[in-house]
Amino acid sequence: MINRIINNLKLAVVLILFYSCQSSDNQGLKQGLWRATLKTQSGAEIPFNFEVKDSADQKFLEIINGEERFRVNEISLKGDSILIRMPLFESEIKTILKNGSIRGQWVKYFGDSIQTMQFNASFNDKRRFFKAGKEPKSEVSGRWSVNFQSADGTKSYPAIGEFRQQDGRVLGTFLTSTGDYRYLEGTVSGNNLYLSCFDGSHAYLFTGKLLNGGAISDGKFYSGLNAFETWTAKKDENAMLPDAYSMTALKSAYDKIDFSFPALDGKKVSLSDEKFKNKVVLVQLFGSWCPNCMDETVFLTSFYKKYNAKGVEIIALAYERSTDPVRAVKNVTRLRDRFNVPYDMLVTGYSNDKAEVAKSLPMLKNFVAFPTLMIIDRQGKVRKIHTGFSGPGTGSHYTDFVGEFEKTIDNLLAEK
Repeated sequence: MINRIINNLKLAVVLILFYSCQSSDNQGLKQGLWRATLKTQSGAEIPFNFEVKDSADQKFLEIINGEERFRVNEISLKGDSILIRMPLFESEIKTILKNGSIRGQWVKYFGDSIQTMQFNASFNDKRRFFKAGKEPKSEVSGRWSVNFQSADGTKSYPAIGEFRQQDGRVLGTFLTSTGDYRYLEGTVSGNNLYLSCFDGSHAYLFTGKLLNGGAISDGKFYSGLNAFETWTAKKDENAMLPDAYSMTALKSAYDKIDFSFPALDGKKVSLSDEKFKNKVVLVQLFGSWCPNCMDETVFLTSFYKKYNAKGVEIIALAYERSTDPVRAVKNVTRLRDRFNVPYDMLVTGYSNDKAEVAKSLPMLKNFVAFPTLMIIDRQGKVRKIHTGFSGPGTGSHYTDFVGEFEKTIDNLLAEK
């Protein structure tokens, strides 16, 4: 009897150790490179990579898109459950870790709805699209004139493709009149082009067939769960887009703007405040949900530190997905804290609908997109309005913009 009890105890210990090891394996989000995919409604998979790291016994990950590494610190591990919360954009990845793989959903929160996409990830898979295989038969490097078209063929818009290819790997982006598609990464396999991006807000997949003579046909663009467009392209080193300063303006009866909205501390801020008198003022229309707005905010933060002492002030007007003031303040505060934004950020109380922007600033004509930046001179007159933002993912385009923008502000500061 005693031997039987002892044997049962031994068995219990073995089982406890066995399941403890299993649990420990499931709880461990391994450090290193992972390959993830998001599945669209049509079944297409949008791949991206991330790397798990450990600092002071605290795990974090970096989402990899070309030259960008987007750091995510908020990771919660509980048993075999993993919750990865994006630092911006109101989205999170809810998953289960099992047998070294992660399965779950990417959840994206809108103002009045929620969208989910199936999420899968595997450890130590270094590919983005394919394992090393066929040598590319085509070269995609250079500048391309691109035309995107809606799935039903009723709408189209121009873009510029800028790509750099090394062997089969491709980096680059598409520029449009309202901003760029940020950091894209992919490959050329045979005569086929594949590009993707995931930044916590957008999930993009671009495919196309490279033809002889410098053309791309049969282009497909998947965005998020169910958005789909087609595209074609031709090699064109002289491709141009509409002037970003020509798209939005003031109505003919106006040369100034005015507003009064609460800052994150609740205090009302207006252009008529003493702080802004005799200053060159930049007014940024943005949202914490918008990656291009994030890129512009990073630029403006650096710009403010360089130009504030010269007589420049910046006011950011937030148009959030939700008009709930608590939720809006929380999301804008996260953006401010993420990038240490030193200038005033106001919550308008209006949503990111274009018609809502028109209500909040009735002197504006033809508001097109977020972000939009108004440049106001020392006399309070609006001198220029810039639509969209093409960030550092566009390479020389971004560098050229920074030089041109600084020259514009220098000229306004020099005016008496």
